[in-house]
Amino acid sequence: MKITMIIVRTLMGLLLLFASVVFLFKINMGKMPAMSEAAQTYNAGLATVHMMNIVKIIELICALMFISGRFVTLANIVIFPIAINILLFHATLAPSGVPAGAFLVVGCLFLAYYYRKNYAPLFAVK
Repeated sequence: MKITMIIVRTLMGLLLLFASVVFLFKINMGKMPAMSEAAQTYNAGLATVHMMNIVKIIELICALMFISGRFVTLANIVIFPIAINILLFHATLAPSGVPAGAFLVVGCLFLAYYYRKNYAPLFAVK
């Protein structure tokens, strides 16, 4: 189970690292597939309030945490809402990205299960 956790954690970290570095450093990845009008509107709204920059910086920080193996529990808590948003965005507006979004959500759930003892104090009634 430990080897599986390391593989999942590293793959999630690499996926998030790739996505954030490509966006933040404006790396041209060739011709991108056409987005629907709704997806363009969504992205334009995020760009207007500079939210995408914040999300990508958070992704970069979490990616480094996942890859290094430090603060994995914290990174998982922080990235889970973003992973849900990625999955829902692709499920509704851009279906080509559903596998990556599904991998992130399933990976977060797997890591939450693996590190479940670290989350116990969050749910303790005092």
